Amino acid sequence: MKTIDLQALVQAVEHLIQRNTDLHAQNQLLREERGQLIEKNDIAQEKIVAMISRLKALEQDL
Repeated sequence: MKTIDLQALVQAVEHLIQRNTDLHAQNQLLREERGQLIEKNDIAQEKIVAMISRLKALEQDL
């Protein structure tokens, strides 16, 4: 029967726990960035709709 290097196993588990924690933090940052980008996109769309409305109004005045 093989002997298990308990210290190596503990280190591997600790490494995986740290990696998981890091990935959760990175995921949270990406979610926040996504939210900000969605908000910026919504603002840009509103500005485009407003510009199109103004252009249509100008076209009708001509």
